[in-house]
Amino acid sequence: MNYIEIINKLDIEIEEKQVLEDFVSYCVNKLKLKNVVFNVIIINNEEIHKLNKKYRGIDRATDVITFALEDQKDGPSLNVRMLGDIYISYDKVISQALEYGHSKTREICFLAVHGLLHLLGYDHIKKEDEEKMFGIQKELLNNYGIKK
Repeated sequence: MNYIEIINKLDIEIEEKQVLEDFVSYCVNKLKLKNVVFNVIIINNEEIHKLNKKYRGIDRATDVITFALEDQKDGPSLNVRMLGDIYISYDKVISQALEYGHSKTREICFLAVHGLLHLLGYDHIKKEDEEKMFGIQKELLNNYGIKK
């Protein structure tokens, strides 16, 4: 059984929340993940800036940041995969949707699947890793019906 929580830390309602919940569940099923636990936490630029500065030494807001618990090798062995947390800046969702010319729904779902893949160990530092990760993102978004 999977436990995924979408947490809105903002004082506003996120109109894309239901689609985001459905899409994240879809991704978990398509990736054949079993017994996973993770959170998607919606915050603003100010809060993501603080997280970046404190934990990554990056003094600016980014669109998404993940804290992958499976990177911690000294944790207890469980029958559940505690993947970690995905933080998404809703301010960046709005600005990047405008910048890239697509919907906020597409942007927030893109950032969620991008973060999920990071929690699963994917990265995009090397070109071949980027192609693999971005290919999975694109396939999941397109097959769910979220197009640019």
